Amino acid sequence: MGRSPIWKSIADTLAAEIAGSHYHPGDRLPSEAVLAARFGVNRHTVRHALAALAEAGTVRSRRGAGVFVAARPTDYPLGRRVRFHQNVVASGRAPSRRLTLTETRGANAQEAEALHLAPGAMVHAVEGVSLVDGQPVAVFRSVFDAGRFPDLLRHVAAIPSITAALAECGLTDYTRASTRLTAELAPATMALALEVAEGAPVLRSVAVNVDTAGVPVEHGTTWFAGDRVTLTLRPEDGG
Repeated sequence: MGRSPIWKSIADTLAAEIAGSHYHPGDRLPSEAVLAARFGVNRHTVRHALAALAEAGTVRSRRGAGVFVAARPTDYPLGRRVRFHQNVVASGRAPSRRLTLTETRGANAQEAEALHLAPGAMVHAVEGVSLVDGQPVAVFRSVFDAGRFPDLLRHVAAIPSITAALAECGLTDYTRASTRLTAELAPATMALALEVAEGAPVLRSVAVNVDTAGVPVEHGTTWFAGDRVTLTLRPEDGG
């Protein structure tokens, strides 16, 4: 019988150590140089082993930062009151958001229809990346009626929480009226933001949130990394 490639033996060793909690989710693995010295091989061989672990979803690479043990998938329930921060905190993990764009512009046809606005009406758009324990799990775009919430972007800049920013604008409660789910493949720019391979599976959620009177307040689109989020459906919330 032929001998297994050295890179595979290294990958198997690291995978076993990760499974045995020698390294925990979110931990940074030793550098290529350190691993090469440990196993007595060149860095190319180590790189091959790490690539195999990344392909299996065991680790993830962050450009300029190193290779990290992949976190377990985050449970994300889809109910009437869906709040990213509350959902993640409830699971015992740390949520954060990185805003990449805030702008006021004319609504496209889909946004205008969803928000019950005239074609081309002005809207605020907020885009960014949602993270759990520092790992990107979703890219999002939220659109709001600029006429109803003229100061929203100012509050979003000060408080990177859409729920809190809306509360500052006088909207204390809102619920999800509809959700549409579609499977897609991540284009290059989205893959870069999510730190996944181009063409990796993502799940797109298009939702409309309404106030207590049933008036639409948000048209939101979120692209979830397919291997990092488990979407769950639950009975409708009360209220």
